[in-house]
Amino acid sequence: MFSKSLFKLSSLLPRRTIINLRYFSSYEYIKVEKKGKNGCVQLIQLNRPKALNALCNALLMELGDSLRAGEADESVAAFVLTGSERSFAAGADIKEMQDMTLQGCIKNQFLSNWDVLAKVRKPVIAAVNGYALGGGCEIAMMCDIIFAGEKAKFGQPEINLGTIPGAGGTQRLIRAVGKSLAMEMCLSGLPIDAKKALSFGLVSRVCPPDKLVDEAIQLGEKIAQQSKLIVSICKDAVNSSYELGLQEGLKCEKRLFYTTFGTEDRREGMTAFVEKRAPKFVEN
Repeated sequence: MFSKSLFKLSSLLPRRTIINLRYFSSYEYIKVEKKGKNGCVQLIQLNRPKALNALCNALLMELGDSLRAGEADESVAAFVLTGSERSFAAGADIKEMQDMTLQGCIKNQFLSNWDVLAKVRKPVIAAVNGYALGGGCEIAMMCDIIFAGEKAKFGQPEINLGTIPGAGGTQRLIRAVGKSLAMEMCLSGLPIDAKKALSFGLVSRVCPPDKLVDEAIQLGEKIAQQSKLIVSICKDAVNSSYELGLQEGLKCEKRLFYTTFGTEDRREGMTAFVEKRAPKFVEN
């Protein structure tokens, strides 16, 4: 994504500086900014307004690039992913998919790059305004936390196109809202509003549209105050509940809990509590 002059400059700079330069590279389909205290939150805004932020392959490649840069940047503690007030992402780019074949999907491993969000080690907060439909709903569910604007709409309308969700819609949605509502949404194609999404647990907070991103960034700042190492371990523990049965999940949680006792930040956190002071985490 570098211009030629920036690429030449990057070869002369240390790796940390190269990573930071990526925040100023000229993406076509996303905007990237560092927000919060000391730039601790990386804000990524999907930016295809004429297509309601439809998720084309080039956009997903840019998203992956920006996430990898943020993962490697020690100053970044959390990500916020958002779209516009009208649309978070109205789905996959149907024009890109229209002429695809079974053989092409298999050969090119179609959608294989979509799960980049699910593999990010640092916390990702989705700030959803407007439409989060199809692939838009799916990438929101790949994030760790979803905040919704009051006018947000979530849906899996693929059935209307003669297909089904292919990036986790039939799997993550049932874990978020239960079988009955997930089945209703996937089979009818009808969306749900932010209020219903909150009541069923798909989102954790509903905000005024103009306050949504700010509230997501504030949560990112709060997370940034914690030990980055322990945040990563805790994220792994929570995510294990998606993939394991209860007993295996409990064993996994216990192992990760024990792991924290091998860290300086666990010792510092408990010592600070006993001494009635704010902790000073090493991994922060």
